[in-house]
Amino acid sequence: MPRQPKTLQRPTGAFIGASWAALFVGAATYLFGLWNANMALNEKGYYFTLLMYGLFSAVSLQKSVRDRLEGIPVTGIYFSLCWFSLGLSVALLAIGLWNATLSASEKGFYAMGFLMSLFAAVAVQKNVRDVALLAGVAVEDGGDTVGS
Repeated sequence: MPRQPKTLQRPTGAFIGASWAALFVGAATYLFGLWNANMALNEKGYYFTLLMYGLFSAVSLQKSVRDRLEGIPVTGIYFSLCWFSLGLSVALLAIGLWNATLSASEKGFYAMGFLMSLFAAVAVQKNVRDVALLAGVAVEDGGDTVGS
């Protein structure tokens, strides 16, 4: 049986709002810059895919870490895959920006929008999970845990 954290406090409305705002601002500015970028469509697709892959891997990693802290078994292969995926998405962005024919300010713009979105996605997922647990709503496992 999973053990629950000793004290779980509801995230404040300000933190929930700030997390969602950071996610929308980070992703929207990244995507707005991408939309207006003077690059080939396949390059835009590469950077868009990296954002989606990065967001998914960050949320998956946060869920896996949280599951382990709460005593919910997570397979080692899945946990490692989450870390690898997050690292890979950041590395691929860094390699892509390093080799891109963009100005330094544009490269920084994409890097900051990307990292802000990843951080905000983790915070949003944490808030959603905390609020659901406190409301007594069953949180779906999504198939990445074992024995629950």
